[in-house]
Amino acid sequence: MCHQCQRNDKGRVVRCMLCKRKRYCIPCLTNWYPKMSEEEIADACPVCRDNCNCKACMRMSGPVKRLEESINVEFSHDEKILYSRYLLQKLLPYVKHIIQEQMKEVVIEAKIRGVLPEQMQLMQAVCCNDERVYCNNCRTSIVDFHRSCPDCNYDLCLMCCCEIRDGYLQGGKKEEFIAYEDKGFDYLHGNRSEGKVLNCPDESHVESNSQQKNAATSGWKANANGSIPCPPKDLGGCGNGLLELRCIFTEHALVQLTEKAEEIAKDLNLHLGLQFSNQKCPCYSSKGEVNIGNNNLRKAASREDTSDNYLYCPEAKDIQRGELEHFQRHWANGEPVIVSNVLENASGLSWEPMVMWRAFRQITNTNYEQQLEVKALDCLDWSEVEVNIHQFFKGYKDGCFHGELWPKILKLKDWPPSNEFEKLLPRHHVEFLCCLPFKEYTHPKSGLLNVATKLPEHSIKPDMGPKSYIAYGVAQELGRGDSVTRLHCDMSDAVNVLTHIADVKLTEKQLASITKSKQKHHVQDQLELYGISSKNKQNKPSDGSSDFSACTKQSSDRVGFQEGEVYFEQGQDGYPSQSGNNLVREFEMKESGKTNIVKECQDNGRSSETSGNKIEEGEAVEGGAVWDIFRRQDGPKLQDYLKRHFREFRYVHCQPVSQVFHPIHDQSFFLTMEHKEKLKKECGIEPWTFVQRLGEAVFIPAGCPHQVRNIKSCIKVALDFVSPENVGECVRLTEEFRVLPHEHRTQEDKLEVKKMIVHALCDAVNNLDENAR
Repeated sequence: MCHQCQRNDKGRVVRCMLCKRKRYCIPCLTNWYPKMSEEEIADACPVCRDNCNCKACMRMSGPVKRLEESINVEFSHDEKILYSRYLLQKLLPYVKHIIQEQMKEVVIEAKIRGVLPEQMQLMQAVCCNDERVYCNNCRTSIVDFHRSCPDCNYDLCLMCCCEIRDGYLQGGKKEEFIAYEDKGFDYLHGNRSEGKVLNCPDESHVESNSQQKNAATSGWKANANGSIPCPPKDLGGCGNGLLELRCIFTEHALVQLTEKAEEIAKDLNLHLGLQFSNQKCPCYSSKGEVNIGNNNLRKAASREDTSDNYLYCPEAKDIQRGELEHFQRHWANGEPVIVSNVLENASGLSWEPMVMWRAFRQITNTNYEQQLEVKALDCLDWSEVEVNIHQFFKGYKDGCFHGELWPKILKLKDWPPSNEFEKLLPRHHVEFLCCLPFKEYTHPKSGLLNVATKLPEHSIKPDMGPKSYIAYGVAQELGRGDSVTRLHCDMSDAVNVLTHIADVKLTEKQLASITKSKQKHHVQDQLELYGISSKNKQNKPSDGSSDFSACTKQSSDRVGFQEGEVYFEQGQDGYPSQSGNNLVREFEMKESGKTNIVKECQDNGRSSETSGNKIEEGEAVEGGAVWDIFRRQDGPKLQDYLKRHFREFRYVHCQPVSQVFHPIHDQSFFLTMEHKEKLKKECGIEPWTFVQRLGEAVFIPAGCPHQVRNIKSCIKVALDFVSPENVGECVRLTEEFRVLPHEHRTQEDKLEVKKMIVHALCDAVNNLDENAR
């Protein structure tokens, strides 16, 4: 009898020669273990390998416990001391900066009370270990010193205190979010809607609305002696009395911690900064030139006068031979890192969608409510839909279509819930941790260089994952409704592993229908972008190029204005889309006979220059997603570009982007090839662009804006972590997020990186102090 299906009527079986008990029939091997040969099954069956995905084994906890034991990272005493020294070097400057901010507030408080700073005694705030303390105004996490109302417990962070005294309170802004109009399905495919084009709000209305909402905040002022009154009720306070300075730790805890850390650093002769051996990076020659013959490099950009066009891309098997310092050299420079074949380090458990669905169903049937209906995002209009999980996975492999044979691209939204991944998919959770490279950084519990692991045991911890990202994808660039992750910037570091891909092949009939729909999109874009109807093509360029100049000119003719950091547009003419110019080029190339449009769609620029980087066709065949990751230093220029050209993008319901609070944190833009080319021409910057292949782990440094487009249906699993090299970027992003308006998707500080830094430094000091005794 076959162990997988528990039947004996399917013909020949393969017997395991290791356990001499389990057998698998050929149909089950073909369906559920396609990557394992009969010889491999005979040598050791899936049960012996701890990767059996039958119903019975999915229920068992034994394989999970055995795998958990294998992934517990054990570090030697010398390694713990080495990493503790490294953490002390990197984190001490940030704790000293926190103390400087606190001492400034102590001096002000001493003047208010009429005493000397050294005579100050602060009241300790009453808060539990499992309580998250955050500023009621800007929602930033509070690590230690803050001001609090004794009557209503309204808390205010020190940064807001400084801004109130300066008369320029940035945090806690309230702005009106403009809803995008749903013009119906026909509009999404190029047909005119019955309603008028969505107009932006009148300037005077927006200004008055914004002034009205922020009038109370602007009236909140500090007293002449520097004391700050509790805000009125409409701002969340009680309006009674003054905010008192309080501390969460004991009053001098951070000062004592810093003094102890400086003493240890002096005894160990530690230099505060990243230190490497004198040996040069193997990626570069003795002359400092890129070693092109190095197999661990992948070209991802074509920037001039720079040596960072290549990304470090080692094999997973090579990391075990001591590649940590090499990784740190690239990581400290803010460069992404790609590690290939990481799934080979795991047991081989299948990431097939139906296997995940089966595993999830077994858990939900025993311990949780039935969750067969899930929420997904329809990428065509960015709306939320409910779909049966079995039907979703069926469409993942076979494809799913709207009317007119247009691909229906769905993205599963938070399945399983990210904070429940370990409970709902325990086998896959352990499998994912097994395959992670550089566990010193990535292990969520025992990674010694993962600052996020240093929070106290009983404190509220941020949700760092793992999180699964499951979405459809097709090779053809649709222009509308592509499976994309829009341009954004994560608050922490992240590692993203592509665990499964499915290539959805489109028929000639479907491709022809897509081409027909694109023509309608093109006509609609021409009308809305340039005011060019089918009868009037006088403004259409005659050289076969995209008329970005016309778009830019019309954009500059429209009146735009700025309200704080929010950018609005007004006017009733058309707006550029994110795909219009791509379609212009496709159709003009088709008309001129230069290429076949189907091939142009399928290649999607991957066999041509993409922002200066040539992506080989073979990579696209093996890969599942195209990544664009920008350098941190290019962030300001990227933001300026998006502020100037935000009218050229579409977002919800395919409506033009009409409101921008922050060009990157809003997550409302996706740069097509044309926009990347224009970005390089105007601003001289381009991203690292590469194709993520099956089994590759992409390390994304905090602070690097990035976007992704699926060229196949993909299952990716990602984990957040905080490296000591990038805590400065995490702090900077926290300060950026705090000035975003309330109700913004990224406004709340859920990472609490300053709290992590303090506890990580304390842990490092304790380890080094014990070692010195």
